[in-house]
Amino acid sequence: MQWESLKIFCDVVRWASFSRGAQENGISQSTASQAVHQLELRLGVKLIDRSKRPLLLTPHGKVYYEGCRELVGRYQELENRVKALEDDKNVVGTVRVASIYSAGLNHIQQFVQRFHEHYPGANVRVEYLHPTRVLECVTEGDAELGLISFPRKWPELTVIPWREEEMVLAVHPSHRFASRGSVSVAELDGETYVGFDPDLSIRRAIDRYLRLHEVHVKVALEFDNIENIKRAVEIASGVAILPAPTLVGEVRAGTLASVPLLDHAPTRPLAIVHKRSEQLGLTAARFLRLLLSGADIAASAGPAHAAARDGCP
Repeated sequence: MQWESLKIFCDVVRWASFSRGAQENGISQSTASQAVHQLELRLGVKLIDRSKRPLLLTPHGKVYYEGCRELVGRYQELENRVKALEDDKNVVGTVRVASIYSAGLNHIQQFVQRFHEHYPGANVRVEYLHPTRVLECVTEGDAELGLISFPRKWPELTVIPWREEEMVLAVHPSHRFASRGSVSVAELDGETYVGFDPDLSIRRAIDRYLRLHEVHVKVALEFDNIENIKRAVEIASGVAILPAPTLVGEVRAGTLASVPLLDHAPTRPLAIVHKRSEQLGLTAARFLRLLLSGADIAASAGPAHAAARDGCP
């Protein structure tokens, strides 16, 4: 039995798709289907119920997948560590990262790009999910690392504090606050506002901040991710309170302005989580190391409002 067939099977199951599993291995869909079929013939059982969409594992398939996933992971890790002994940059494989939407697509991509520069043979696959799904993915082993905000203690996860992000006011460049050096939170009273969904921790933290200062805003729109909030502010649907590092690209492009908040502006704590019971593979460990040492990426962005005022990159 070829190791490649086991890997194809695991990838097909993980994506619940023959086409996605085939793409993952650089082969045709028919080749992936044939590889799984040969495994089924050898075992004398059906592993995947092909009549369902998305694909579902049979009871036999569930048992086989759990064992194969561990075998494939250990084999890949062994090869990875042997190759890295010869050349520290010779790290291959893929690290799977589950991230909250509000971590910021552009911001995370900076880390992914830096990782590719360091380790050309390795890949980072980032999936943006609701916070509950981030925790589930890491706990269930579908992602090695998770990026979460406002962390707490979970018995099955190791939680590593990452950084605190300053929160600022995001406004359309034509808004009366756009040219201000700072804004008092009291001035937001009555403003049309674009916010996060009520069930998110970041929304609850912002709401507490506004209540503390007895400020009432008119919530016009609510989203579960920062990218949609920024798009709404760009078309002047309202103002928003967002983490400063997530606004750098828009501030640089002139599509948004970022203004510091007075009155002890809130911050957003971010943390990295991974499964407590399992040792990280080499690729995941290297990406974790980059994230932890990557304060320079966030720092180089600096507060978004500084870039707006000074024209800094």
